[in-house]
Amino acid sequence: MAERSKRRRLANANCPLSEKPISNVFSYNPSRPATADDRIRWPGFCEIESDPAFFNVMLRDFGVDGVRVQEVISLDQDMLACLPRPVYGLVFLFKWREEDIDKQEASCPKGIWFANQTINNACASVALLNIVNNVPELNLGDHLQQFKNFTADFTPALRGDAIANFEFVKSIHNSFARKMDMLNADLQLKNDAFSRKKGKAKGSDEDDAGFHFIAFVPVRGKVWKLDGLQRQPEDLGSITNEDWVDYVAPEIQSRMAEYEEGQIDFAILALVKEPKANLIAALAENVKSILSISERLNHLKPDWRDLLPSNSDGSSAANHDTLFGPCEHCELPQEAIDQAKLSTALAVKLKSDLAEDLVKSRQELITAQASLRASLGEEARTIQTDSERVASRRNDQGLLARGLLQVLERIGKIQAVLDSEGDQ
Repeated sequence: MAERSKRRRLANANCPLSEKPISNVFSYNPSRPATADDRIRWPGFCEIESDPAFFNVMLRDFGVDGVRVQEVISLDQDMLACLPRPVYGLVFLFKWREEDIDKQEASCPKGIWFANQTINNACASVALLNIVNNVPELNLGDHLQQFKNFTADFTPALRGDAIANFEFVKSIHNSFARKMDMLNADLQLKNDAFSRKKGKAKGSDEDDAGFHFIAFVPVRGKVWKLDGLQRQPEDLGSITNEDWVDYVAPEIQSRMAEYEEGQIDFAILALVKEPKANLIAALAENVKSILSISERLNHLKPDWRDLLPSNSDGSSAANHDTLFGPCEHCELPQEAIDQAKLSTALAVKLKSDLAEDLVKSRQELITAQASLRASLGEEARTIQTDSERVASRRNDQGLLARGLLQVLERIGKIQAVLDSEGDQ
């Protein structure tokens, strides 16, 4: 796997897509940073790197709830086993090449939501939608749910066109667009059109093939490869009791082995259940368990607090930071506590008449709660880090870079570099 700093993005060269003519949407000097209005009026899609933070924020902005995107650094079985479950889908970035059309289905099977990529550089959004729209238990949010319902009977090509014209998705995707990204995309379309006029076959040079995101997703007992540049989904086989991620790993490894070592970068991202939901559920059960034990102790031994651990000075080591009710900071509502179910083991303990054992169990739960809250804090920091990383990426630094280059040119540094290169 390539390091993040070296990871390449989708290049639209030689991808067999239908193309829209791009008009001049910029009302002022193209060197100025892109404005929100520029991004809205620009009819294209920008390139997006395979950074999990970018995909996480995109999904949150789409309104998809309870999903996290994380990088898969290895396809080794031990590493795959470390992924949070369930794994809803995998996104694979690779250097695209056309495959045997006979591997594809004759038509999109009923129950599979699959969209073609019909506009350049939209493969990141297409891959995400091809996964989340095939996971029934996910909360997609109002916009995507309405879109899924609206396109339910569409062909893959029509769904692709619908994505290309879906301003909600397009605006979120293009929130990453910098002025240079937009100008480069426009220039690429112009060069492609020029090449066609010259009679040069598109895709004749494999070295110029673009990097592309595709999706792998389990649906109705089978694993599917959903590549927006293919006409139809590809059935990779049935799964029974085995983990579908282990099943699909050889397929991805086989694809990676087709390329010469050192000549290509790959990236694999996993869409998994966000740990925060499970942590909040566990915290709700923890709080309810502590309250239940305390209630039992109040009935069994009113002075049970005398059994609590003491500090060195003899004072009670009360756990002042322990939660005994809802917590807005932890996103724990009273409703979650009320609906939490006590474990069978705790239900048995609550029948005990031994106050000392109950106090010990209560202290163990308090210790476990501290760990749960620490994990929730780490989740919050991860979300904050993602947001900060995306805010930095969305900040168009083109004007600053141009200004620095102008300063270097005025003091003769650029010419000095050019002269030194010419002497070599």
